[in-house]
Amino acid sequence: MQPRNMSMSGVVDLAAVKAAGEAKAKAEQARAESARQGGPAAVPASSLVIDVNEAGFENDVLQRSAEVPVVIDFWAEWCEPCKQLGPLLERLAHEYNGRFVLAKVDVDANQLLMQQFGIQGIPAVFAVVAGQALPLFQGAAPEAQIRQTLDQLIQVGEERFGLTGIAVDAAAPGEARAAAPAPPGPYDSLLEAAARALDANDFPGAVQAYKNVLSDDPHNTEAKLGLAQAELLARVQATDPQKVRTDAAEKPADADAQMAAADLDLVGGHVEDAFGRLVETVRRTFGEDRDRVRLRLLDLFEVIGPEDPRVGAARTALARVLF
Repeated sequence: MQPRNMSMSGVVDLAAVKAAGEAKAKAEQARAESARQGGPAAVPASSLVIDVNEAGFENDVLQRSAEVPVVIDFWAEWCEPCKQLGPLLERLAHEYNGRFVLAKVDVDANQLLMQQFGIQGIPAVFAVVAGQALPLFQGAAPEAQIRQTLDQLIQVGEERFGLTGIAVDAAAPGEARAAAPAPPGPYDSLLEAAARALDANDFPGAVQAYKNVLSDDPHNTEAKLGLAQAELLARVQATDPQKVRTDAAEKPADADAQMAAADLDLVGGHVEDAFGRLVETVRRTFGEDRDRVRLRLLDLFEVIGPEDPRVGAARTALARVLF
């Protein structure tokens, strides 16, 4: 399953972290200092999820990232996708048991941090590893892909910076033991099966699994996102990219040629190019072709997510050519 920023890997090239050597040296220095003081003390499980503001950012995030990767969840109370993603990230922070720390930033109360990270839509998830900020994904994302992203992040933290996480004392004095995991929801098994099918490139199987969920729960956000992405990947898998590009260049008013090229644009991370191509094709076409292109553009909006500002801009452009 792919997160909504649609590089289709869902993760930036973490191996391209800037100033890796300097950051790693800082991390090693911090660990050496900790060792001289008798080794790191185990932290309470409640420390795995923290609320962070601008005043405490340097201490709570930057300094802590010399010991453990810090994942930052930018959210707001009014953001509906945030209400789904936030609890999932909190649960994973406890499950990973000190391999990363989750820092939650309310963007309404911390506008400066939002600007410094270049946040254009929420939820947005970043990481800080040994002082280096890394964008992870934007928008709601299925659990399977989030786990994959976290695993890659942790691997980079270990291999590039020597970060092995922090010890966690789940039964620290005055702290209740972690509650038992919540029982699985009615569609969790189907959604997990769909995510596994995507990971195995079984796109028809993933499509059917998501449709099974939506047949009972038409408003299930994760299933709607997953279905749009699975259908996109299935279409791209069945094409010859070079032929698609050639056809699109030679047939600017051909609906099928432009829709196929837009799929490739989106999979390649060129979101604005994909949207612009289809808006222009809507302008050039008429009747049934125009409606098919319009519906395909709406499908691609679903892949990226309504909170993304690029979707809002493309909706405005679409309205101009339609009306």
